[in-house]
Amino acid sequence: MLIRRLFLAASLVALSSGPSMAQGVTRQSTDTHIARAPVARPAPAEPPAAWVVEPRWVRAHEAFLASDALQGRGSATRDEAIAATYVAAQFESYGLTPAPGMDGYLQTAKVVTFKPSGKARLTAGDFKLDESQGLLLYYSAGHSVTGKLVVATGEDPATVPAGDVIMLAVSDKTPVSDWIGAADAKGAKLIIMRESDALKKRWAAMGGRTRTPVFLADAPPKRSRAEMVVLPAAAFDALKANTGMTLTLDLGNMQRIESTTTNAIGYLAGSDPSAGVVLVTSHLDHLGVLDDGTVMHGANDDASGTVAVLEVAHALAAGTQPKRGLLFVAYGAEEIGGMGSTYFANHPPIPLERIVANLEFEMIGAQDPKLADGELMMTGFERSNLGETLKAKGARLAPDPYPEQHFFQRSDNYSLALKGIVAHTISGWAVTPTYHSPDDTVDNLNLPFMTAAIQSLIVPVEYLVNSDFTPQWKAGGKPSE
Repeated sequence: MLIRRLFLAASLVALSSGPSMAQGVTRQSTDTHIARAPVARPAPAEPPAAWVVEPRWVRAHEAFLASDALQGRGSATRDEAIAATYVAAQFESYGLTPAPGMDGYLQTAKVVTFKPSGKARLTAGDFKLDESQGLLLYYSAGHSVTGKLVVATGEDPATVPAGDVIMLAVSDKTPVSDWIGAADAKGAKLIIMRESDALKKRWAAMGGRTRTPVFLADAPPKRSRAEMVVLPAAAFDALKANTGMTLTLDLGNMQRIESTTTNAIGYLAGSDPSAGVVLVTSHLDHLGVLDDGTVMHGANDDASGTVAVLEVAHALAAGTQPKRGLLFVAYGAEEIGGMGSTYFANHPPIPLERIVANLEFEMIGAQDPKLADGELMMTGFERSNLGETLKAKGARLAPDPYPEQHFFQRSDNYSLALKGIVAHTISGWAVTPTYHSPDDTVDNLNLPFMTAAIQSLIVPVEYLVNSDFTPQWKAGGKPSE
């Protein structure tokens, strides 16, 4: 359009020997009275069109990340590294650069874990039960235990007695995680639980595998958690009658395994270095392949959040330079204890004090029936003023409708929150029936909802990076170790 206007202006100059209609003056034959052609001026700049997230982009990212080719992106595996490399390549294609102090887009860390022998055995007098007879080794740090059996009863975890071996014969009205935490706090070396639908569901969600200690090679844990076993109902009831008896849990040798997890990191520099940086994150790993060969694709958990990070990065990189910088990160090894985010928090490419807020995206591939149409939940909404401020600016955010699930502490945002950064996770349906199941596939995603959800996240992020607003914790909202 501008070229056409300049061409017309040049034509008017060339034709200035004729009448000038714009000036209303006839050009004279003398040089003392020359009609001037109108000056061509650039057209006023039109405001940029709103960025539109294309459904085909969302579908294409999902089709790769949740494909059979990536075998479920198991934590700290080669498949996870391939996913991270894909995300890094997208970051580079959008024009993001390596983060300050990094010479590439990938950050790696060594992770240590253990593999049980499958020979756990529980004995107490004539009572004997091993893994071939229905005993589930729910969690193990590989420590055999001998101690007197004490039984916890009632409905209040605060009443759990102290002891080396604690049996939880308790009400299921309180989440089992609360009972486990209470027993662990009382110094238990072994926690014994009765089978239940809730524990069966949690066991399946863990991939049907014993949970073991997982830690970064450069940051081993300060103490070991209690061993945990689940017994069939009949065996549990029989053992409960032996309160005070000495009980022993024997474990075979556990194999120590060291592997590598990979974070993908892209950076968009801000125009004002003193304004800080906004951190936008997800986790790119899932459960990989189960022992029976089942591929756990993890399309919703959390390929969907990773796609959101990609497309928000795509949008922001295509616009004008923001005031604040942006770090986009897809973490590895979240499913085995938030190893990627923990390593990032311990080894940040920029000083943590420069990060003004962290938004984590997780499981946005389905609409929660408890929320209004198009809404997303923010974990820990009440802990800071971030959620309410973004909501006032038009973000479709709502408080977490499942506070009893402690989702605020169960995602990568928590690694940053423990460092003092205002950090929350935004999710769709956090308790969707496909969670940690073989049904978490692309075919079971609500792609129109997911695309709209990603679209709705762009303006809130733009507000954060272009405003002077700095989120703050509310009284009692900041977590501590």
